[in-house]
Amino acid sequence: MEFILQRYKNLTTLLVILAAQLVLLAYQVKTGQDMRLLRIWAITAVTPFARVVEMVRGGTSGFLKDYLVLLNAREENRKLRTEMDGYKLENQILKAEMAKADRARVLAIFQTATPLKTLAASIVANAAGTNAKVVYVDRGSNSGLRPGMAVITPDGIAGKVISVYPTASQVMLLTDSSFAAGVVSERFRVHGTAKGQGHGTLVVDYVPSELRVEVGEKFYTSGDDRIFPKGLLVGEVKVVRPGRNYKEIFVAPSAFQLGLEEVLIVVGGVHQPLPGEKAEPLPYHLMTTPGARQEVPNAGNTVTAPTTDADRIREKVRKLGETSGVKFGEGGRLPDFSSTTASPPAGQR
Repeated sequence: MEFILQRYKNLTTLLVILAAQLVLLAYQVKTGQDMRLLRIWAITAVTPFARVVEMVRGGTSGFLKDYLVLLNAREENRKLRTEMDGYKLENQILKAEMAKADRARVLAIFQTATPLKTLAASIVANAAGTNAKVVYVDRGSNSGLRPGMAVITPDGIAGKVISVYPTASQVMLLTDSSFAAGVVSERFRVHGTAKGQGHGTLVVDYVPSELRVEVGEKFYTSGDDRIFPKGLLVGEVKVVRPGRNYKEIFVAPSAFQLGLEEVLIVVGGVHQPLPGEKAEPLPYHLMTTPGARQEVPNAGNTVTAPTTDADRIREKVRKLGETSGVKFGEGGRLPDFSSTTASPPAGQR
């Protein structure tokens, strides 16, 4: 830099003098608006830098404001989200309580309407096991429960009590692989045995292939197992197909359609008629039982007419005894069965 100034000293001096002259000239010259030219040049030169500085300052200030607002909005959003989660949880709890109250009301109505003597219980735990379908209820021997009692819901049978403790009981659900119950179909009165398979479907065994069962038909308890009273709904037939010796019938249990949380335990069973079951007169005539005695009128007196060979032989012996003067059961001689005519009485001989 110093080398350039030494080399171009005269040129530099000339430029400085020209610049000074221009500054002085600008200072002295005024525009039509009575404003010095130097002031106009200075403002014109400084304005772009000032604009840039202002833009930087404004942008930085706006960014800081937006950042602070964003921080506040984020904090408010977090608080609102926390409150909303609390409201959601409270809403779920209230819905669960309402559903529980509805189920309790349904159980109470069912208890009032059914002739069965039942005891309400709630499921409190599930037993472990791959195919085991066992639950625990909050009723036990202190409430009068015993093993073998039926467990039902308003929608159908649910299982049976297998173990009883003072304050709890173990219930085997009807979907357990060890469960079995006697059932009868609604429409054609086909009897069979419903068995659990370890999942959500029952199979009805021992139904001969020639009997008729249709999809959509319902099965009810038959009472043959002496655990479940007759007439309780078991489920609806979903699949029917022929087998080697028996039909293959798969039934969807009706007790689990709306979940299973509250149940009724049958402590006093009463058999109920199946839907559509009624006593109808037989369309054919039955003969009287062999050996029965028929009464026919004879001049105002009732005379029993023999209807079988034994009755006719007994009547013949009675007449022979009368003609022979013999009274059966009082000892003495026997009548002459070879005589074709009546013998005189014993007192006339």
